[in-house]
Amino acid sequence: MNYLKILNKNEKQEIIRKLKLQFGITDISGTFLKSGTERLFLFQGEYSHKKIKNIDNSRMGLERIGIYFAKFQNNEIRLSIEATHILKDQIKKNIFELNKEQVQQWMSGQELNIQTNKKTFLVMKHKEDFLGCGKASEHKISNFIPKSRRLKIKP
Repeated sequence: MNYLKILNKNEKQEIIRKLKLQFGITDISGTFLKSGTERLFLFQGEYSHKKIKNIDNSRMGLERIGIYFAKFQNNEIRLSIEATHILKDQIKKNIFELNKEQVQQWMSGQELNIQTNKKTFLVMKHKEDFLGCGKASEHKISNFIPKSRRLKIKP
């Protein structure tokens, strides 16, 4: 079982610094917790760090608290679908606007065969809807939507 680590102020500032470089995000309220070496959770509730630690040190132990927010991958941060919704008013960079046909492909879990000039994570957006992150490479944008959340398109 991976236990959660409550990130300190400096660790949180480092995450926000990376998010500013990648997406233009400048401020996130709440507590960041890390599970393992990659998974990041955001808790915006009323528990203090001390109270969370007390719960974690009890016999129960915490496996997660808050929402799955992001994942560290190759020194970049990939935002979850929920994180793109929470931060939609702050995301200013690396946005890929999908057309209607591409939304169908994306939400069904398909990669998009599109040439981009970027090799980074992109926030996928259609009109006002944020649809998570994809990883751009030379000839495609890789999809990270979990199978359980994909649209089932009938033939």
